[in-house]
Amino acid sequence: MSEELSLVPLHQRPELMEACAQLLGEEWGKSRASRLHSLQRSSDAFPTCLVLLQSWGPAEPPAAEKSPCQLLGHVRLSRVVGHPHSLFVESVVVPRALRGKGYGRKLMEATEQYARARGFHCLHLTTHDKQHFYAHLGYTLAEPVQIMAFLSPGISAEVLRIFSARSSPATGTPGPWVPDTSQPSLPPTTVPPPPPLPLLSWVRGAPAKSCRQNLLETPHCDAKGLPIFWMKKNI
Repeated sequence: MSEELSLVPLHQRPELMEACAQLLGEEWGKSRASRLHSLQRSSDAFPTCLVLLQSWGPAEPPAAEKSPCQLLGHVRLSRVVGHPHSLFVESVVVPRALRGKGYGRKLMEATEQYARARGFHCLHLTTHDKQHFYAHLGYTLAEPVQIMAFLSPGISAEVLRIFSARSSPATGTPGPWVPDTSQPSLPPTTVPPPPPLPLLSWVRGAPAKSCRQNLLETPHCDAKGLPIFWMKKNI
């Protein structure tokens, strides 16, 4: 990667929050407030938002109206349930005016370097229509995984395994328990509430009717019924 380009955690450059929110909003919509709320959760403990920046060198000082750096891309990394050495890649975006110049590849390569430096060995992602782009970068078709949007350090691995086993892409997180009214009610007892469970989410994955899987056809679809390709790469 050029010396002028750098990949930086967004929480280390909070002055770029607004620009990132605008970039994501132009690509996928949602309100500015919603985007900012998500971006502000970025941390070293994950999820982590990363931004690809181009800084102006001494031979090319920025004009008075220019920012000292240019935002070239954004990516978000989250932990993967049951895969301690894996990360999930999402919200990969380059400004529309800068596409076709190789910044998407540089963003992904820098993201892989960042993940390796943090001790991770595999990246997972989903895409509706960029599967050929990711295949050129070494990603292969894979099965769905479950991501952690947030995990409290106080949650034990055993609790996480139990919770994960009760969830599935088709059913989602189990709903509240409803008592069986056909049985005689028992006297109320004082029971301490269960510990809070980690916030988990399936990344819009659901099995479709077809079971074929290649770069032109996928057995998975998102919540809207659109085909979605799950891919991964060992880094």
